[in-house]
Amino acid sequence: MPKAVKGVLVECDPSIKAIILKIDQDKHDYIVEDLDDQTLMVKETQLPKLKARLEEELANTQQIPDESGSD
Repeated sequence: MPKAVKGVLVECDPSIKAIILKIDQDKHDYIVEDLDDQTLMVKETQLPKLKARLEEELANTQQIPDESGSD
């Protein structure tokens, strides 16, 4: 018997989507369906956790501007 899962439609840039797919690849806890280049269906109950993990990943990959004053 099919089981329904409540989901949220997430639209984002392909680069952000790639990070979300990477986060989900081990346990498949977040994504219900990969719809197209910029759209995913994410489990509604997991959305806050996914947002936190995404912010963590983005913080780890962002470059800090050089403040040495060399103009």
